Amino acid sequence: MRFSDPRQATGHSSERQLAYAAKWATEHGLLLDESLSMRDEGLSAYHQRHVKSGALGVFLGAVEQGRIPVGSVLVVEGLDRLSRAEPIQAQAQLAQIVNAGITVVTASDGKEYSRERLKANPMDLVYSLLVMIRAHEESDTKSKRVLASIRRQCEGWIAGTYRGLIRNGKDPVWLHQVDGKWEEIPDRVAAVREGLRLYLMGYGATKIIERLTEQKLSLTGRGPQALQIYRLVKQRALIGEKELTLGSESYQLPGYYPALLTTAEWDGLQLANSGRGRRKAKGPVPHILTGLGITVCGYCGRAMVGQNIGTRNRDAQGRIQDGHRRLQCTSYSHGGCQVSGSVSVAPFERALMTYCSDIVNLQALYGADRSAGPLASLTHARQQLVDVANKLERLTDAMLASSEDGVPLTFAKRARELEAEQQRLMATVQAAERDLTATARTDIKGTDDAWKRLVDGVESQDYDARLQTRQLVADTFERIVIYHRGVRPTPDGEKGPVDMILLAKGGTARLLRVDRKGKLIMSESLAESVTPNDKRPTA
Repeated sequence: MRFSDPRQATGHSSERQLAYAAKWATEHGLLLDESLSMRDEGLSAYHQRHVKSGALGVFLGAVEQGRIPVGSVLVVEGLDRLSRAEPIQAQAQLAQIVNAGITVVTASDGKEYSRERLKANPMDLVYSLLVMIRAHEESDTKSKRVLASIRRQCEGWIAGTYRGLIRNGKDPVWLHQVDGKWEEIPDRVAAVREGLRLYLMGYGATKIIERLTEQKLSLTGRGPQALQIYRLVKQRALIGEKELTLGSESYQLPGYYPALLTTAEWDGLQLANSGRGRRKAKGPVPHILTGLGITVCGYCGRAMVGQNIGTRNRDAQGRIQDGHRRLQCTSYSHGGCQVSGSVSVAPFERALMTYCSDIVNLQALYGADRSAGPLASLTHARQQLVDVANKLERLTDAMLASSEDGVPLTFAKRARELEAEQQRLMATVQAAERDLTATARTDIKGTDDAWKRLVDGVESQDYDARLQTRQLVADTFERIVIYHRGVRPTPDGEKGPVDMILLAKGGTARLLRVDRKGKLIMSESLAESVTPNDKRPTA
């Protein structure tokens, strides 16, 4: 039993098809096994959805596995209920069933298709093929007409001449229609906003779903799934746009839905989704310096990693003790770093929080042109895009000039490579534009308060506070350089002060000297700032 439009469920389609099956079984003295009734309600046979994700696909799998007894009868209203795919594909599905010893009956015309009958009367096979050709052509014609109509609606929407509903594609789960207008579903909207807030803080999808479940919020009515978060952050419906793909054409319809985000908020979300603005944390006590791709060893230039050891051994406040939260160079265990040992991360964290909580210090850090890096990346990507476009145009001209003798395969291959490169560079340009926009929006006013509010949370190892601080660190610094035994390394066994260099985005660098408790001994500007491309940082 199958129909392609869910609205047919309210009509007589199901009743009619069931009546056909019951009548045929009665007339032939057979028992209608309703427990194995194959129902594909609202699934298209033209697009093969009833095979890919429906009951017919399960049935064909059971046939292939030999789970359907030989001599069974599959009743369909007509062959067009079985398939509306391309005739050769539709007939292959019919042959698969028949070859397994199962008889297919089309109850509307009383025809039976089995190995014995088709062997005795091969013209029935020709008849079935003609029926399948007609069914496919009808669906193909209808599909083309529907697509043409939807294209006209999309073009009308973009031109401003059409403002009706476009019944194609999936609509956002936080909206529903009331009297032909979109209205928000309050609980779903609350779930979306909370999910996005947690995502921007650095929460992973699984953690977000857990938090939403704790708050009795759900993005959909189908139960919580981590994939819902990754799909959500890419939906342009958040800014009110409907996206449609019709064949090889794509449409973006602005203002189709009520927007939940502003354009600036959307840009920030996409920046986070690209990986440059969001740093996912691991463990119950997220590190605020490592795992960001910016903290390196001052002695060899390799990445520093953070490690929590003995996490069950906590102090009276339930915190992991300072000595059990360590920083170590990744190359030391392989003999690649000249200075041995690891160090507690706590002094560096306290010094960083103290320094950045002072507005004067932040003004010095933010004083450089923070837009220089993103602007250079944008300029470079745009130039590359122009170069690729020029190469593609020259290659197209060459292909057209050689069309009489046939286009060489190497030309076609190179054209595909250039088109792929063009798409990649366009994505790079968009990402650089988002970086530049985010940089332009950065306002130092109130930033010191943000650091101050997080000091206690970082010290008490509060999960949310540390996540927010990670974001501040990632947004503020290009690189952090750690000298875990000082710029001039102290001898083994001695515990002198430690040093760290903070390289702000834009190029300004500060050297902090810190005692082993985290007290800031001194800070000074470096005359020659460390650039992001330096392999080995020096003071």
